[in-house]
Amino acid sequence: MNDLLRARPRRAIRELPDELVSQIAAGEVVERPASVVRELVDNALDAGASEITVRLSGGGVRAILVEDNGSGIAADELPLALRRHATSKIATLAELERVATMGFRGEALAAIASVAELSITSRASDAPHAQRIDARSGELVPAARAVGTTVEMRELFFATPARRKFLKTENTEFAHALEAVRRHALARPDVSFVVWHDGKLQQQWRAAHGVAHGARVRDVLGDAFIANSRVVEIDLGLLRISGRVGTADAARARADHQYLYVNGRFVRDRLLAHGVRSAYEDVLHGARQPSYAIFIDIAPDSVDVNVHPTKIEVRFRNGREVHQALRHAVESALAPTRALAANPGGPTSAVEATAFAGDAGRAERFNATGGAASGLSWRGTAVQAGLALEQLAVLHAQEAPAAWRVAVQPGGASAADAGEVRAEVGTWPLGRALAQIGGVYVLAENAAGLVIVDMHAAHERVVYERLKAGLAASGIEAQALLIPLTFAATPQEIATAEAQAENLRALGMDVSLLAAGRLAVRSLPSALAGGDGVALARSVLAELAQFDATSVLQRAQNELLSTMACHGAVRANRQLTLAEMNALLRDMERTDRADQCNHGRPTWRQVSLRELDALFMRGR
Repeated sequence: MNDLLRARPRRAIRELPDELVSQIAAGEVVERPASVVRELVDNALDAGASEITVRLSGGGVRAILVEDNGSGIAADELPLALRRHATSKIATLAELERVATMGFRGEALAAIASVAELSITSRASDAPHAQRIDARSGELVPAARAVGTTVEMRELFFATPARRKFLKTENTEFAHALEAVRRHALARPDVSFVVWHDGKLQQQWRAAHGVAHGARVRDVLGDAFIANSRVVEIDLGLLRISGRVGTADAARARADHQYLYVNGRFVRDRLLAHGVRSAYEDVLHGARQPSYAIFIDIAPDSVDVNVHPTKIEVRFRNGREVHQALRHAVESALAPTRALAANPGGPTSAVEATAFAGDAGRAERFNATGGAASGLSWRGTAVQAGLALEQLAVLHAQEAPAAWRVAVQPGGASAADAGEVRAEVGTWPLGRALAQIGGVYVLAENAAGLVIVDMHAAHERVVYERLKAGLAASGIEAQALLIPLTFAATPQEIATAEAQAENLRALGMDVSLLAAGRLAVRSLPSALAGGDGVALARSVLAELAQFDATSVLQRAQNELLSTMACHGAVRANRQLTLAEMNALLRDMERTDRADQCNHGRPTWRQVSLRELDALFMRGR
């Protein structure tokens, strides 16, 4: 190969032909039929269209036609629209820095025309009729259509057959093209979208004026996503985040339901994706992927959309602030346990659940600070009160609602008492404990039916969240190292350590230059001082260079707290009394993220009365 390169004669430098330049540029803009659909729909939206129809043939390879009812293009501007870098959307650098339109580069139509047959039919509002222009010949002829624009592309990559060979099957290409329209539809509920393929209607989303994204998210992603997702809503003035995020239980094997938008533009951004993913760190199991549709509105001059020809990447002026705001918004949305919504008659928030608890759970709560040595808080309470563990049932019976007392006191219950018990079941989202089976599971009854709780997983989450809260309240305490840890550092690590010294100290870390090419770690967070300080320092420096080092530190701390919580949680085959079981249920209702343990496993499951009836074929 090297011999061939050396044998090649030298060529003179010269300008490339315009056609070749356009085809090279098209390689960045037009990757497949979906790229054409995305660019043409962008233009339709920028023209103010409220109705957009996309017609595909052969998966979009043979033909793509996009019709809109926008403002149209004046006849004398049609030839200019097909030239490279010709646009009406920006005129100065200042406008480029605060661009608010979907398109702005002025190269999409020229790029498509260089690799396919292209024609445009358009009519402006003040024109007596439409005009049609053929991109190949440049011929302009009168045509008939209402105000708006129709762009028709035929035989994609006919001029570059080698690229056509890399396209997938018709069904695959159609799926990508449909996904491109779906992304636009999610962001623009005020616009109706219709998609046809080979003469058959495939998808239709009707416009809903005066509504937020919620109705369109339901139309596009379905009722199942709405039922298994939470609302995200945060307004910080110059930054607003809204949308829905799927619960951990609804996580998928693939990342195919992840939609992030910045100022109405679908983007793939590592910073934003990392912010969302970090909010799911201790509630997702294994490699499961969350589902979400998140819309970020930010001042146009705070984000750079002129990063890539496809306009799918962005850069933020204050990336760390956006990252942290997004992470906290998603964490807040995921925090409430679904137990609060499981029972329509019960409390609707963690605050209400705590208020309902009153004094009934005073002697029953789990200990979150003693770890394995002190075990459960009811045991600590019993010791302090001079009571044996078995006597807690009587204490619970005295403090619990009257309707529960028949469940824990000896003796029979009258029919009236039984009715009171049934009514009281609806008070608590996770209901009233009934029994323990297999030494692992707690059975409880609520208004919806049967609740099954994994007692170790549930208590592990309760302890873990309280440990985190305690650490957050006390702050990050630094511990100076008697002998500094040194390591060979890269130039980027050294530059980050010097530039972010103040942020590192706020995280409890002192990382400074020791000698040429070497850094010294002189202090670490007290909670992590016993770990691998060099590995932690490298991780924090790498994160600071890209995202926010707080997430690395929190992750390391949380791993330690998770281990402590696992050892401190109630173990399998530990026999619990009804009072202890009810204590666990009440603590779960008051604990954020109690639907999963620290490792992402579910802590409880609901079996409805209808499902129980079906098991025994009742009503058939």
